[in-house]
Amino acid sequence: MIKHIVCFKLKDNSEEMLNKTKFILMSMKDNVPTVKDIEVGVDFLHSPRSYDIFLAVTLESREALDEYQKDTYHVEVVKRHMHQVMESSVALDFDI
Repeated sequence: MIKHIVCFKLKDNSEEMLNKTKFILMSMKDNVPTVKDIEVGVDFLHSPRSYDIFLAVTLESREALDEYQKDTYHVEVVKRHMHQVMESSVALDFDI
């Protein structure tokens, strides 16, 4: 199993934008076949070093991660929403 984690800093970290982004990220659970599970969390501390929202995706294998990265729905979420709203991101992929 693989865990794919991405933390995002948003340009606008209002409650409305965080909720919209969380909803869009969670929608991948039902629309990307290789996804086993998704968690999305919103930061409540808002410290200068905090990221605003995180995505944790569980996948079956490294091959499934490759498929996830190329999946049409995932690509559209990244292109149409995340690239528009994020200031920066960091990612980590590891075996579980």
